[in-house]
Amino acid sequence: MGELDDRVAIVTGSSSGIGAATARLLSGLGCRVVVNSSSSVEEGTRVAQSLPNDALYVQADIGDQAQGQALIARTIERFGRLDTLVNNAAWTTRVEHADLDALTDDIVQRTFQINVFGTWWLTKAAMPYLRRSPDSNVVMITSVAGIRPVGSSIAYAMSKAALNHLTALLAKSCGPVRVNAVAPGFVDTPLTADLHAQRVATAAAVPLHRTARPEDCAEAVIGLLRNGYVTGQVIVVDGGSSLIW
Repeated sequence: MGELDDRVAIVTGSSSGIGAATARLLSGLGCRVVVNSSSSVEEGTRVAQSLPNDALYVQADIGDQAQGQALIARTIERFGRLDTLVNNAAWTTRVEHADLDALTDDIVQRTFQINVFGTWWLTKAAMPYLRRSPDSNVVMITSVAGIRPVGSSIAYAMSKAALNHLTALLAKSCGPVRVNAVAPGFVDTPLTADLHAQRVATAAAVPLHRTARPEDCAEAVIGLLRNGYVTGQVIVVDGGSSLIW
């Protein structure tokens, strides 16, 4: 018997990185997982097929409200229930914070369309099904950029700050559904593969002397699922970088 046998979880943006690591850990504990991506169909399908428990891949761009609703519908059609929603899908592009002209309206709008509006729409669509579960959770994957003035762009940091506050608001309003967030620092994923200098600098400076692995963030998600009396919290997974910067 697995710890999460019979549970059903959606993990958005789970074709690689933190999402894929979370899907693998959930599945290994017995959960039936819906893997999702907006465009990486082959990678997402491969992740779903590699999971040790029953899984489903659904392509959907959460920034499109109809596609997000279809993702929920496919999950219920296949598994008949929903216990956990991990909101990991996000979009960003690097823009220096001081270069305000480079942060175009299009970049700001796309960042919020996916990171904030898409997450809101999907969570709202999922909530009626989560309320039926005897032990339901929403976990937002946010960022230390939502807490401190850092991040790939001002728009990205703003969007993650919005999600951190949304976490508290939903936790207050939607109990007994538990709503929490995991806020990673620098994580070794395909999206950060070319940031060698930042990786080296982070590992040299933080108290734990390394950057995060996707599995570190996935373990934080599982910890929140296990604790039945934690809600409205943002768990920082940054190796201690917030202690020095």
